[in-house]
Amino acid sequence: MERPTPAVAGGLEQLAGPFRRAMREAGASSGFVYLLPPGERVVRLALASGASWRIAAPWARVTTDASTPLTDAMRERRLVWVGGQEEMASRYPKMGLALPYEFLLAAAPFTSGTNLWGGAVFLWPVWHPPQLRPRERDTIDAFCRGAGLLLQQASDQGTPLLPASEPQILPPSRSRTTDRGETLEAVEFIERLPMGCWALDLDGRITYSNAAAAELVGAGAADVMGTRPWESLPWLQGPDFEERYRAAVLSHRPTSFTALHPPDQWLTFHLYPGASGISVHIIARPAGQETPAADGGSPAEPGESARHHSLMHLAATLTEAVGVNDVAALVAHQLVPAFGPQGLALMANDEGRLRILGHSGYSSEFLDRYDGAPLTADTPPTHVLSTGVPTFFASFQDFKRAYPGAVRYGSRDAWAFLPLIASGRSVGALVLSYDQPRPFPPAERAVLISLAGLIAQALDRARLYDAKHQLAHTLQTALLPKALPGIPGLDVAARYLPAGQGLDIGGDFYDLIPCDAADATAVIGDVQGHNVTAAALMGQVRTAVHAYATLGTPPGDVLARTNRLLTDLDPGLFTSCLIAHLDPSRRHARLATAGHPPPLLRHPDGRTEILRLPPGLLLGIDPKAAYPATDIPLRPGTVLALYTDGLVEAPGADIEATTEALAQLLAHAADPTMDDLADTLVHHRGRPAPCHDDIALLLIRATPEHRSGVEDTGLR
Repeated sequence: MERPTPAVAGGLEQLAGPFRRAMREAGASSGFVYLLPPGERVVRLALASGASWRIAAPWARVTTDASTPLTDAMRERRLVWVGGQEEMASRYPKMGLALPYEFLLAAAPFTSGTNLWGGAVFLWPVWHPPQLRPRERDTIDAFCRGAGLLLQQASDQGTPLLPASEPQILPPSRSRTTDRGETLEAVEFIERLPMGCWALDLDGRITYSNAAAAELVGAGAADVMGTRPWESLPWLQGPDFEERYRAAVLSHRPTSFTALHPPDQWLTFHLYPGASGISVHIIARPAGQETPAADGGSPAEPGESARHHSLMHLAATLTEAVGVNDVAALVAHQLVPAFGPQGLALMANDEGRLRILGHSGYSSEFLDRYDGAPLTADTPPTHVLSTGVPTFFASFQDFKRAYPGAVRYGSRDAWAFLPLIASGRSVGALVLSYDQPRPFPPAERAVLISLAGLIAQALDRARLYDAKHQLAHTLQTALLPKALPGIPGLDVAARYLPAGQGLDIGGDFYDLIPCDAADATAVIGDVQGHNVTAAALMGQVRTAVHAYATLGTPPGDVLARTNRLLTDLDPGLFTSCLIAHLDPSRRHARLATAGHPPPLLRHPDGRTEILRLPPGLLLGIDPKAAYPATDIPLRPGTVLALYTDGLVEAPGADIEATTEALAQLLAHAADPTMDDLADTLVHHRGRPAPCHDDIALLLIRATPEHRSGVEDTGLR
């Protein structure tokens, strides 16, 4: 993925001329033309000027539903203006984090009538005014209208203009021409300079190196010509040079950094960008002099790379965070080492009140004064949450001037209050505090604002997940029996354990249904899926089984009728189910299964077997499926264990082996209460861990008719 040829091909030369003219008249430093092929939902980069393919590659293909200035301009059919780094970070946090450079941007669509053909993006250096000038807007509008008409005409003629497999990089315009004599004079002038000089093209490759540069970096022109410095010189490898190169190209602003040339020579690299490339001056630090500062600030530190890695890791892991607690923990654990604040607090808008979701470096007693405060209160967190405007205080004096009644925590002396905005709504606030004064330079502010946007999106998803999870949990537990009925001649106990953290509540269920004064029907089942739909379907299945069983319907018929009901409803989910009709007075039970894990039967002498019942199809597949029944003895002391697959099934585990292990545990268990036995089975060490699925367990023990009872169901 090196460099497309600069020649313009495929009919795109019809756009290239007007595009370069528009860039020149608008004073843009870089520009990009995107085309939307007919019938596609991905807009593709076709032309670029003022930037290399290396820089443009991550944005070569953008889905039309993505959140970017160009796709917003296309959806809204208007020009979108982004007036600086902080505005980019606030409105487009992912782009702000990926492109933490200072530039201004305009994006506009190509349209003709109701048709949409793509769009153009223009960049200006940071010294451009914060608003687009009317003349510049007119230039962009005229180019986009003309491009829309051109693309419409090409399509009407059956020769649509389409982007090539790689975008065309237009060669830079030269500000002047020189003759051979003037060129030689310029070369001799540069060779006489005591400083090292490199010329880089827009792709970052060295196109010229003088003798002083060769001496300073320890590599001759022949060794580095045509290479990128950070790739050909091992001691320059790392993020510094490449990041400064990208910043110079996109912001058109001089920049610098300092690097150590082994063993002990510090070199300062000054980068001066232009339309055709970058001039690099290399200066050696005199012995004994402190390391020169970069960009007027402190020199690049080794920690910068680690911080960048931490931020990228946080951005990636936030996409995997499930609940609010996950988001709060990730922010506290990764943002603190990345930016070094001594205090962090993550807050949310909870129906007009401020709620503390997580914190680090603060006492709970201190934050309690803010937890539950109305958003009308005059505090920095409520202010940024209400206005959506980030606030930075470089010192306690600045903080005190803005909020005379501010309470200082310990020796904190700088603060960043960042709004968390998702889908245009303020969902919370992030507070960072530092023990030392901190200037918060523009680049750091932009990165913090970008991260706040990503945290806001993650928090919004997490709160929705938590609400959905709570709804499913409430629905399922409401549908499970709160207590099991007392049946003469039977001791029973039940357990329900939800899946481990990170999964929704599923559709596991159980029930014990009295049929008359002497017998009952036990049922256990598992609806496919882990969501509200599964829990709701579980309720329907349990209700249907309960209705049929109450009438004394045999187990096989109950399953057949419930199966027909489910196939009529066509919920798109399948259900396993096992039904046992229990008649303790006759010491008899009849069982039928619909694809459910086999029950365990422990005989009065302790011998335990896995009951391999005649198989039946899962419920909801074939309306004509039949479910044969099996009769078993139910003598006093017999224990029947019904369970769902979460008790024995896990990725990579042999279910036959885990089922056999469960049977052995039941066989060798002492003769405790049914309640103790249920706890032993659901928490046994041989069970696959962690728990990735819900577990339902129903234990039934036959007793002499004069002894009956019900254990606490203990939904734990």
